[in-house]
Amino acid sequence: MTAKMGIGELARRTACTVETVRYYEHTGLMPNPQRTAGGHRVYGLDHLKRLGFIRRARELGFGMDQIQSLLSMMDSGGLSCGEVARKTEQHLKDVRHRIAVLKKMEWTLSATLSQCHQGETADCPIIDALFTPDGGDD
Repeated sequence: MTAKMGIGELARRTACTVETVRYYEHTGLMPNPQRTAGGHRVYGLDHLKRLGFIRRARELGFGMDQIQSLLSMMDSGGLSCGEVARKTEQHLKDVRHRIAVLKKMEWTLSATLSQCHQGETADCPIIDALFTPDGGDD
């Protein structure tokens, strides 16, 4: 594995786009790389590892601010496994809440759809449920 690579190679190795790499640089999640005399970005293994970390954290649903917080702790040398665990526990609670909301959505949509006769009349229980403030799931 080569220690120096261009932005295209970095993007390819981490399965993201060049635009994503630039965005993470712009937001400060990725440090600015060295540049060649011609102005081309040159990335090293640290960039590769960091971008892999960011991508994996995003896959697990961590928000940009949460990722920035974790990276800041790592960069400052103040990384505490206990603090990371607390942040992860909170994130897990948030994920479980979103799952519960999605399950309620699924139930409501399923119940509403089951009331539909899919006929040719303008009377539609799905539209009626959308006009009902509580979604018609009483």
